[in-house]
Amino acid sequence: MDSLRELFKVGNGPSSSHTMGPERAAKRFKAENPNAASYKVELYGSLALTGKGHLTDYIIIETLKPKSTEIVWMPEYVHPYHTNGMKFIALDNEGNELNSWLVFSVGGGTIMEEGQQRQGGSRVYSFGTMAEIMSWCEKNKKELWEFVTENEGESIWYFLDQIRTALEASVQSGLSKNGILPGTIRLQRRAQSFYRKARNDKSRGGFVGRIFAYTLAVSEENGGGGRVVTAPTCGAAGVIPGLMYALKEEYNLTNEEVLKGLAIAGLIGNIIKENATISGAEGGCQAEVGSACAMAAAMACFILGGSLEQIEYAAEMALEHHLGLTCDPVGGYVQIPCIERNAAAAVRALDAAQYALYTDGKHSISFDQVVKTMGETGRDLKEEYKETSLGGLAKYQFDGNC
Repeated sequence: MDSLRELFKVGNGPSSSHTMGPERAAKRFKAENPNAASYKVELYGSLALTGKGHLTDYIIIETLKPKSTEIVWMPEYVHPYHTNGMKFIALDNEGNELNSWLVFSVGGGTIMEEGQQRQGGSRVYSFGTMAEIMSWCEKNKKELWEFVTENEGESIWYFLDQIRTALEASVQSGLSKNGILPGTIRLQRRAQSFYRKARNDKSRGGFVGRIFAYTLAVSEENGGGGRVVTAPTCGAAGVIPGLMYALKEEYNLTNEEVLKGLAIAGLIGNIIKENATISGAEGGCQAEVGSACAMAAAMACFILGGSLEQIEYAAEMALEHHLGLTCDPVGGYVQIPCIERNAAAAVRALDAAQYALYTDGKHSISFDQVVKTMGETGRDLKEEYKETSLGGLAKYQFDGNC
């Protein structure tokens, strides 16, 4: 499996695959073709179908400035390697092709070339399944976060502390804003009003309200093109920081406890990325919000004192109950149903953790089995339900009074 450094990335929303990935590709192509007079970029499949709402054309054009860029939308062409394909073309003064590069944004801001191994290219981790990792932990009397240190080295904690800081900053930034999110939907930000209602409520309802508020804050920040962390994607960026921020506040957690929880969350995300997918264009929203919910559930279960078996159970349950979830962003924006879905998943992650804590950790379906099933389900989903905005809720039009 890859390093957690390849899972958690800091950047601007609204989409890790449609915004962050193309931006990284554009930067690389620009650096490699400094003598180009202009550029042309062809966008394929899902990248073309929802690129407008995800600001794909905007970020590519801005990145390739001051040279001019022509964007060619080709939604009808789906490359067999991945639906999020794009071809960068460097042109001379007469419009002749100097160079071209076919590249794919495969989820979580990661870019790859055709033929490149999709899973675990850097092979930082010695094992790739939960069963193997749990066996190692049991044999060596270690916890999951210690397995992360074993494979990543001590430097991973400095990196994770940077990620923690960025996650908290995204909550705080989102809470400070109100008004309408950009786009034709004209969706109203709600995080600030949720927080005002929840902050003085000391009941369980107030705690849940704060989880909602913090998760909405990050998801709205992402929907507005703000700075977030892929956890594991931009579309699911609110789940982990929303729950993490609320748990830290509720239980007065130290940063060290939070970092261990983040390491475990990252490990769960890596297993999913290795054995299935975290790309909504490839697997539907089960691959994005479902994965984030599993990561957050494992994090919460650890923080609340769960055993190795209970942590695995919490992650399994959280992913299992998102199986088949479609990716159907209205208008191509990461707003409806994405923002509410993040908030609901953050609370579901806590529920999964608490449920697992009431058990001895024994259960029938393993996390690895659910991950495999999620990958199979994603392949079976109709294309209309995989970030194309051609099916599901995306078929409906909204009048801008949301």
